[in-house]
Amino acid sequence: MIDSSKNKIIGFVLLTIIVSVVGCRNHSRMFSTEKSMMVDSIQKQIIHAEKNYVIRKNDYLNVKIYTNQGERLIDPNSELAKGASSGGLVKEENIKYLVRTDGNANLPMLGDVHLEGFTLIQADSLLAIKYGKFYEGAFVITTMLNKRVFVLGPFPLGAKVIPLQNENINLIEVITLYGGIPDNGKAYNIRVIRGDLKNPNVNIIDLSTIDGMKKANLDVQPNDIIYIEPVRKLFLESFRDISPIISLLLSSISILILITRTVKL
Repeated sequence: MIDSSKNKIIGFVLLTIIVSVVGCRNHSRMFSTEKSMMVDSIQKQIIHAEKNYVIRKNDYLNVKIYTNQGERLIDPNSELAKGASSGGLVKEENIKYLVRTDGNANLPMLGDVHLEGFTLIQADSLLAIKYGKFYEGAFVITTMLNKRVFVLGPFPLGAKVIPLQNENINLIEVITLYGGIPDNGKAYNIRVIRGDLKNPNVNIIDLSTIDGMKKANLDVQPNDIIYIEPVRKLFLESFRDISPIISLLLSSISILILITRTVKL
């Protein structure tokens, strides 16, 4: 009778372990293959890189001003934009302000404002304070209108925005401006992502050899995403993935031993 009860307990514990292990594996696999999460991750990295972009000389900026902390857009008919570009009134999304060689940009109502060296987030805060003298609850969104590409790489360089100062710039030049390929980056697996992220055109380029570089299309277009895949530490990643399962097994074995000793008593 005791042996029968003990066998039932052992069987129940083993079944629980198997179900838990299988459940963990399926759960992990589902999230690792979710395409929408990959797109969302890339978009978040791009937004983060843009917001931390440092304004430079010869950059073109678009400045949108709102009142009441973003409730209403100022100048919806672009009345303040006369003189921002030639030809009188222009569409608001096409208004651009040049950061001149002295680091200043000539903005409506404010005149020259020094913006060189500020990130876009810092520029938003600075301009909100300045426009706060004219509008209640001023809220400013500054964006860069330069032709640019996004480079997503491993730590420590991370995600960066690289402006395209010249028309004909290639992948080698972009990676050089980025800071080169980090030691923990794969030179043989560089992906150039172009088009809609939900259905992109992806080219895999091998820069680890001269032959691979000759075969690759190294042309870069505005808004391309260049992804430098990090070197994976398989042992550490595998151990991290299975550590919850190991912990579960050890806990279950401890419970099993405790139950077995109790049944014997």
